[in-house]
This record gives sequence, C-alpha cells and structure tokens, in this order.
Amino acid sequence: MIFGAAVWPDGRASPTLARRIGYGLLAAQTWPQALVLCAGAAGGEGEPSEASVMAKALAARGVARARLLLDEASRDTFQSVIVTARLARGRAIDSCIVCSDRYHIPRIRLLLAALGIASTGGPTAPGRAGTPLRYWLKMRLREAVAIPYDLAVVLVRGRRLLARLERGG
Repeated sequence: MIFGAAVWPDGRASPTLARRIGYGLLAAQTWPQALVLCAGAAGGEGEPSEASVMAKALAARGVARARLLLDEASRDTFQSVIVTARLARGRAIDSCIVCSDRYHIPRIRLLLAALGIASTGGPTAPGRAGTPLRYWLKMRLREAVAIPYDLAVVLVRGRRLLARLERGG
C-alpha cells in the first residue's frame, strides 16, 4: 500500500510523492507476488490522480501493471486506510506493507490495526530522508494532531466502519 502525496500542476510527482514511490518500488521488488495499491485522488479538475502518477512511475520501473491497483478516490490518509482495509478483507489478505514517510507510518498502522488489519512498515530512508527541517517538523506536528483525531473517529464509528467493510461498502 503506497499512500499518496501532492502531484505538481504539470503532472510530476512532488518530492514527497517521489520518495513514497521509491519506497513502494523497493517493497514491490522485495515482495514480487504482492499486489500494489496506489492511493490518492486528483488535486483538481483535469489533473492526474496521485494514484495514477504512482502507477505510471512504478510500471516504468518494471512493476507489472497487473499488480497495480488504483484508489483514485481517497483524498486523505483516513479514506486510504478504509480502502486498504476493504481490499484486504475482500481479498482475504492477512497483512499489508505500508509505504509512506517515516513520520506517517505510525498513524496508518494504528488505524489499520483498529480496523483489524495487520500491517508492517515498508522501506523508508533514515532520519528526515532529505526533507527540509521545517517541512519535517510541520508533518510531525500534523501527525501528532491527526493520530488522536483519526483514532477517535475509528473508535466512535468503529462498528459502522467495520460493518461497511464487511459489506464491501
């Protein structure tokens, strides 16, 4: 599972998305039989989705298109986690590899666990992975706020979310 990030207006992957594509490529090479779910909607009308930019880059680097699944509807981490859980349950997949930035993976794994899906953090670069300190701090702060918020949503709406997952909705 590769979590999206911004696509530039000209259709190129942002540095964050390019990094995540690289992590996803390493995971795809390490687990050559695994499906690869690329998640992320388009930023605006007529723009390519994050998922399609990821899939195109992975296919260009040798990942078979038959392995690539696209979630072009999810606009945030929470929605991508729900799609991942639905896919895992629907295909009887017992675990998934989470590919994203190091600061992002704990929230994703916590939400998947709350929905009953086992996961492992995928490959990452050490430290800040070359991101500017200001951006890295901003993302860490965002995660510090998002973790309790998203977890509260799962805990409050958990039964309904799980029921929807079981129905495939």
